[in-house]
Amino acid sequence: MPSNIPICTGLVDRIGMDDTRITHKTYHNGVEKITNFPLKNADHDEGLRKVSDLLVEQEISVIASRDDIKVVGHRIVHGGETFTQPTIVTPEVMLALKSTFQLAPLHNPAGFRGIQVAEGVFPKAKQILIFDTAFHQTMPPIAYRYAIPDSFYNKNNIRSYGFHGTSHKYISKKAIEYLANDQLKLISIHLGNGCSMAAIKNGKCIDTSMGFGPLNGLIMGTRSGDIDPSVIFYLINSLGFKIDEVNELLNKKSGMLGLTGYSDMRDIRKAINEGKPMATLAYEMYAYRIKKYIGAYVAALNGLDAIIFTAGVGENDQLIRQMVCSEMEYIGIQFDQNKNELIESGIRELHIKDSKVKILIIPTNEELEIANQCYHLLN
Repeated sequence: MPSNIPICTGLVDRIGMDDTRITHKTYHNGVEKITNFPLKNADHDEGLRKVSDLLVEQEISVIASRDDIKVVGHRIVHGGETFTQPTIVTPEVMLALKSTFQLAPLHNPAGFRGIQVAEGVFPKAKQILIFDTAFHQTMPPIAYRYAIPDSFYNKNNIRSYGFHGTSHKYISKKAIEYLANDQLKLISIHLGNGCSMAAIKNGKCIDTSMGFGPLNGLIMGTRSGDIDPSVIFYLINSLGFKIDEVNELLNKKSGMLGLTGYSDMRDIRKAINEGKPMATLAYEMYAYRIKKYIGAYVAALNGLDAIIFTAGVGENDQLIRQMVCSEMEYIGIQFDQNKNELIESGIRELHIKDSKVKILIIPTNEELEIANQCYHLLN
């Protein structure tokens, strides 16, 4: 830093599954070397410790010692009302962070554990937290308030916070740079195992699909997304579910997993190719929910200049992009399927030449955005 050129990157994929793998890439004098091997059923602890081993492994080392690491940046999903800026970890911060667990039960406890592991693996480094809720703090009250008694906001901070802010911030900045215009009406669509959308006007978020917690909005890998609250009452009052069981159901057993038995879109695409009707229906539901939010955000923005696909599914799933962009000519979206089928890196255009609305794939880079925010905090 402050150079934006990485000396190594990597991914621990499918954590906790039989086919967990680690991919580690190093770059020496412009030459890329890839190390890839299985870590069957590895958890977050084992994954991070293996990453630290690879950083100092002799043949591919990028540092001489773990003490060479000065900063570890952590993406934390939910900061609640407490955390709205990049924050250096202290004992007091860790204590306050525990109070956010119930707001993001899939991610914040794992993030907390990641901090603890990183403190042990990199004891000389500052640990800095970057919160996914921060980018959405520009939403107006009409977007973030809920229609419940006022006291729940004033006393309990119950409101919409939004998530994936690090990604939405990064790709919206890239879209502004690419289109050479900072007065744009954008809809960013982040599709991974977690999914969210944001309506962005002149670089500022004005609405987003996730809410008080990361359960709301789009259909996701294991989360239900939008659901009638009456279903929750019915599960408890008529079917005998306990509160914790409903929480487990909607966060970890629903979404694409609940519909198909698979949480990974690659597995569901395989099931579609095998002719399984529930896999096809799940894809149609997934795309339909995204289209509904596009319509809502066009209304909120009073127009639209571009939509952006990003993250693992958004960047790589041709079928989802096609399904989302089909039959959307009324609002100016004109999709080019030939461009959609191309496999290229970097920013890509998916619209026909005269499309009123631009359709872009912009690879997200949350690591770079986190690194830049950490660097600027300390400098």
